[in-house]
Amino acid sequence: MHLGIDSFVAAVTDPATGRLVGPEERMAHLLEEIELADRVGLYSFGIGEHHRSEYYDSAPPVILAAAAARTSRIRLGSAVAVLSAADPVRVFQQFATVDLISKGRVDLVVGRGSFTEAFPLFGLSLADYDELFAEKLDLLLRIRESEHVTWSGRHRPPLTGQGVYPRPLQDPLPIWVGVGGTPESFVRAGLLGLPLMVAIIGGEPRQFAPLIDLYRRAGAQAGHPPERLKVGLHVFGFVAESTQAAADTIYPGWHELFDKVSRERGFAPPSRAQFDATSGPNGAFFMGDPDTVAEKLVRIAGQLGGVDRISIQMTNPRLAHADLLRGIELLGTEVAPRVASAARR
Repeated sequence: MHLGIDSFVAAVTDPATGRLVGPEERMAHLLEEIELADRVGLYSFGIGEHHRSEYYDSAPPVILAAAAARTSRIRLGSAVAVLSAADPVRVFQQFATVDLISKGRVDLVVGRGSFTEAFPLFGLSLADYDELFAEKLDLLLRIRESEHVTWSGRHRPPLTGQGVYPRPLQDPLPIWVGVGGTPESFVRAGLLGLPLMVAIIGGEPRQFAPLIDLYRRAGAQAGHPPERLKVGLHVFGFVAESTQAAADTIYPGWHELFDKVSRERGFAPPSRAQFDATSGPNGAFFMGDPDTVAEKLVRIAGQLGGVDRISIQMTNPRLAHADLLRGIELLGTEVAPRVASAARR
């Protein structure tokens, strides 16, 4: 089971000074974080895509290209690319280019996104939410399969044999499907034989076991070998010297983040009790000292029938850069070896 980090490149208010870290400085910090993740041996680093004022990740391929030039081993990817609101030709071209820059270290994780700002921004209707994704995923896979594509659909002008360039170093370019909790999404990924990235942001991770089993059964029925049906998890988490230190460091930003989302969506405001429950042994938040986080990662992976990778979203709007760097260091030097040792037993 490989461990990595995902970042939404949140705007950060320094918790010690109350100063809002500017976007230029935040980008510099982000590249330091990715370089450190590479040095400490983490497997992957993913960049999300949002079109909101509190995030700086609206152009993931640009960030990933900068990271590719500064790293040598770590895999770089999207977390996720909002394919529904993009042109699959450009998405393929951009990630193929990053693949060349990185010498074959790119993973493209595509999804519909958990926020909706991209749809009106690019002139799309939410009424077409699912159809847009299904059609564009079909085109993206056709482009991956063939240099010259003949294709037609409802939401993009047809292709009549044009070539799509450049071609990536990896053949095929790894394409994962990012999903939430919709059974149809799990089945679709299974039928296509695509690896699955499951976003778990609440509840208990073990509740996803039936959906992951549904994905594997759909893939098997479609004739795909088990080794193609990879499962990854995208989860929130943080590692510190102690579980109490992790909680104290993360809670202010967690509350700010989820309070904003709850107000937007009409949910009850988040509470410390909710945070503690979510961070507990069975909750969705992987937080604590290295032993606690490693044990939970191994246990949850077992409950889900085996997991190929877990990407931990460790950024939040009130997390100091130094604390995040230390969390990345602990994840790579303390947690990852414990997880690898448990897997060998």
